[in-house]
Amino acid sequence: MTTRISTPFGARSTAAEVVAGIDLTGRRAVVTGGSSGIGVETARALAAAGAEVTLAVRDLAAGGRTAEDITATTGNKGVLVARLDLGDQASVAAFTGAWEGPLHLLVNNAGVMATPETRTPEGWELQFATNHLGHFALATGLHDALAGADGARVVSVSSSGHLRSPVVFEDIHFNERAYDPMLAYGQSKTANVLFAVEATRRWADDGITVNALMPGGILTNLQRHMSQEFLDGLIAQTGVAARWKTPEQGAATSVLLATSPLLEGVGGRYFEDCQEAEPYEPGAWAGVAPHALDPEAAARLWQVSEETLAA
Repeated sequence: MTTRISTPFGARSTAAEVVAGIDLTGRRAVVTGGSSGIGVETARALAAAGAEVTLAVRDLAAGGRTAEDITATTGNKGVLVARLDLGDQASVAAFTGAWEGPLHLLVNNAGVMATPETRTPEGWELQFATNHLGHFALATGLHDALAGADGARVVSVSSSGHLRSPVVFEDIHFNERAYDPMLAYGQSKTANVLFAVEATRRWADDGITVNALMPGGILTNLQRHMSQEFLDGLIAQTGVAARWKTPEQGAATSVLLATSPLLEGVGGRYFEDCQEAEPYEPGAWAGVAPHALDPEAAARLWQVSEETLAA
């Protein structure tokens, strides 16, 4: 039985508090979706600790403004911007192909939520394509750079939404069943956790560890596809309103997984509120579901992802 990781931090801790006293000088980080929401504060905390941070973003102008703001608040001039559209495999390939040298920290933070039924040019469901397949292609494409770093870490931003659905391997892209935006989102967030499980198993010998997390309830641009009525219903169902976080608090668990000495050599786990999550209890709307940590599902997802991207 592995010991559950416990830290001195909690739901109200901020990214700055989590990284205080940690020196990331000489370390290089990539934060996807680094120009909005918790991505900004994740990148800011890493930059404040001395890391070179690349904001991997769809909108270069927004990325540039964010980089200037982070440099102004941290004094770190090593805040860079590169274009990355996770829903476009050519964009992912261009990003990974252009990367040179080691990569110490990869924070797979970007994502879409509850989108109307949308398909990529390949016919893939957009949420799975962006939240999982895009990040899968990014991380595997950067594997050699991660392996070239000393003890690289990958952070996979998931959600309590993973409780809604396992990966439905028989119909991942909703070709047979009616499209449900929250089931599609939940499936993609389960995939984010399963990726951490299997990547850690495959890459541990390369010194790479991967962990997943639920950042908490934060009102950001992520909810832009939800009507107010739908959002109100979701808030009532999950009870999240009592636990709203600021973006600085929402970024804390990501930064913890990326930097804390307590996570040295630890991988394949799921965290929330800066602690390793307890197993899910029905009705709790917290914790980690067994389907998200299932090693057989994790291995199957990896194989399916490779086959999908190679098709």
